[in-house]
Amino acid sequence: MIFTTTLSALNLKNTIISIGNFDGVHLGHQMLLESLHKKAITNNKKSVVISFFPPAKLLLRGGKFLSSRSEKRELLEIYKPDAIVMIPFDHDYAQLSKEVFIQELHRLEPVHIIIGEDFRFGNRREGNINDLSKIAGSLEVFNLLSDAKGPISSSRIRALIAESKVEAAAKLLGRPYSAVGLVIKGQQRGRTIGFPTANTQITDSKALPSGVFAVTIETSYGVFKAMANLGKRPSFKEIPATLEAHLFDFNDDLYEDRIKVNFHRFIRKEKKFSSLGELKKQLQADKELALKLLA
Repeated sequence: MIFTTTLSALNLKNTIISIGNFDGVHLGHQMLLESLHKKAITNNKKSVVISFFPPAKLLLRGGKFLSSRSEKRELLEIYKPDAIVMIPFDHDYAQLSKEVFIQELHRLEPVHIIIGEDFRFGNRREGNINDLSKIAGSLEVFNLLSDAKGPISSSRIRALIAESKVEAAAKLLGRPYSAVGLVIKGQQRGRTIGFPTANTQITDSKALPSGVFAVTIETSYGVFKAMANLGKRPSFKEIPATLEAHLFDFNDDLYEDRIKVNFHRFIRKEKKFSSLGELKKQLQADKELALKLLA
């Protein structure tokens, strides 16, 4: 598979292409990507996914992304495209005319393009479905996938994550919401009360819930049940906001390991404790509940 950040780097012709921000690769995105995969196999053509990072709306309006660049790449690779183009979306790129994007696409000689009905491109979002139809042999436009509460969208999932509603977010993603990061050395306070934690370094631009959660954690040693705390840890004022997790039945060293935290169930909000003894008692209760929720 080819991975690149520019369309000009691709030397492919007669391609089948899907284009979108694909932030979070939710159920709506998955429809497009599954169609891309099937059509490429059926027609014996090369498949190309074109995406942008960060998502255009977040650069222009502010906010946090659901998937980092590497997380998005891994999610897109599930659909086995021949190439992924992850275009860096900055203010200069946002000013490019729709004609520039059309010319770059045209060079790939697309026989089929797959997009969502809300896809727009070029300066001031001037490019639309009609522009794409002029360079493609055929164009497939998917309506927005909806449930009882409305269209499934990345914006809607971000709002659920901000409210710590990870179970509801998982239904729109088709999988648990997750975060990937490097384990770093923390204050090691948890070790003193029997709850050692893996402190995970995650970019501030990543959308994260707040509170205590029942999670599973994918490590180089395997997958483990765990509980995780995200937030400011009010019992320790000098500690910045962080993600820390206590893995059950695990005693090895995870420092410098790249782990993936999957959020399954919300347990409780953060709260301040008057003593380490009170904190330890609460952590034991959290562990018992997390094990029940993950059973």
